[in-house]
Amino acid sequence: MLEPTPTINSTLPTRASGFARLTDALDYAAQGETGLNFYSARGELVERLPYAQLRADAIGLARKLIAAGFAPGERVAMIAETHGDFMRAFFGCQYAGLVATPLPLPATFGGRQAYVEQISRQMQFSGASAVFGPAELKEFVDEAAAQVPSLRLNAVLAEMHDAAPDGVTLPEIDPQQLSYLQYSSGSTRFPVAAAVTHAAAMSNTTAITRHGLHIGRGDRCTSWLPLYHDMGLIGFMMTPVACQMSVDYIATRDFARRPLLWLQLISRNGGTLSFSPSFGYDLCSRRARTAKVEGVDLSSWRCAGIGADMIRPNVLAEFIERFAPHGFRPGAFVPSYGLAESTLAVSFAPLGRGFEVDRVDLDRVAEDMAEPAGPETRRTRDFVLCGVPMPDHAVEIRRADGSLCGQREIGRVYTRGPSLMREYFAKPEETAAVIDSAGWLDTGDLGYWIGDQIVITGRMKDLIIVNGRNLWPQDLEWSVEREVEGLRSGDVAAISVDQGERERVVLLVECRLRKPAERADLAQRISGAVQSLHGTECDVVLVPPHALPQTSSGKLSRSRARQNYLRGDYDEVAVPAASGG
Repeated sequence: MLEPTPTINSTLPTRASGFARLTDALDYAAQGETGLNFYSARGELVERLPYAQLRADAIGLARKLIAAGFAPGERVAMIAETHGDFMRAFFGCQYAGLVATPLPLPATFGGRQAYVEQISRQMQFSGASAVFGPAELKEFVDEAAAQVPSLRLNAVLAEMHDAAPDGVTLPEIDPQQLSYLQYSSGSTRFPVAAAVTHAAAMSNTTAITRHGLHIGRGDRCTSWLPLYHDMGLIGFMMTPVACQMSVDYIATRDFARRPLLWLQLISRNGGTLSFSPSFGYDLCSRRARTAKVEGVDLSSWRCAGIGADMIRPNVLAEFIERFAPHGFRPGAFVPSYGLAESTLAVSFAPLGRGFEVDRVDLDRVAEDMAEPAGPETRRTRDFVLCGVPMPDHAVEIRRADGSLCGQREIGRVYTRGPSLMREYFAKPEETAAVIDSAGWLDTGDLGYWIGDQIVITGRMKDLIIVNGRNLWPQDLEWSVEREVEGLRSGDVAAISVDQGERERVVLLVECRLRKPAERADLAQRISGAVQSLHGTECDVVLVPPHALPQTSSGKLSRSRARQNYLRGDYDEVAVPAASGG
């Protein structure tokens, strides 16, 4: 029976990142016994990949690619399955000087054609010279590849494990060379990819290791995060390599079916570091309401990170209530803020303090001020503090005119530092729109300062403005999910639709009811809750279960939901807003 790689190297001293290149990090980690472990949906260890073996396999693949005529700088697309073959392909590209371009796995909703179109466009926009995919997706990849003129190789990676040719010299890797392209989880019709160098990636892993999480000897990672998303790719593949940590993986689709397997794996192997968006913690809590949680001890889990989406404090509070009896410590929660354009992380909350909540007056938030709520405040909103920017990484919050915001003043978030992407690949106009001449990145996020900690309030492009009032879609969604019985987290998407003279608020709501009377009643209760709690009218559109689109990280994509609605993909309006609103 397979045994997982050990948590601690018996002879290799732990090095907390600080490497110039990703290949340097793997060269060092390969001198020890730690590595990567892949588990099935039943929790069985199905592949054990020590870093020494990963390095040997990656170098072998690199030599094959060089011998086949692939030159440094060419892009190699690869389906980012949670499997050792993806790791071999990714690191093979690093040693060959090629630019790894991870592609997503098929979504559960949307069908084959939408997926084929998505990965075909991503290969086209990157100018990929090769694509690797798993055998089970060969038909999908073949169909997509047929539309990409730049491709010279389309292969199943598992068939590339034969011996490498002799006499092939690996190129010298400049730290300023591109390491990988990270596609945005936004538009699939005109995709943009953050182009990240070795130096930027290693800078971010060093900051995460030394400042954000204080990683050291005895730490072990557990992850279900998709490897085509920055939190999975950098946080739980690159960073462990840079710190010589062992990692235990389950596939994202297996986590979605059996979320408690994540916690069981942490318990079984003594995991200390694991991250998730809020919805992952919510999924575990909801499953624990009906399933027995036996033999799970979470006392080893010292950093339970939250990121990739707006942080929901009520979700974290319920997780604590459910799993504190199983050893989970509230102080283990580590809120964070980051984005792919800055490789991954920008800030981390102080360790050991758990999540801190700022309760503010919701009416003042609509006026761009996060004023603390008082005893008489009628409408409030809770925001989670996302910590202090990492060393050598600066953050500014600016007003519309570019001047700096004061404390508790909501503005646009900008960041600058050594982890920043070089560009949006082959997109000079899009790059110039977000990175100025001084190197500041416009994140598109909104936030404010409390002391030296940043608080994120939402995405600028998601903001809904009605009659001069700023409405955050998260506020509308969370209010409805909390107030209307029968709705779950993630069931609601709030969007706005331009009607010429005014903006109309539309709530897209996943509905499992079939009887017309019950559907109408649900829509009425939703409309009433929005009117009562937010003082605005809305249209309610009931959509089928699983119809709301998600980004690569599994969070709600309001932009795509809006596109679907405008295209007529959803049901007719169930309850229209009253006239004159």
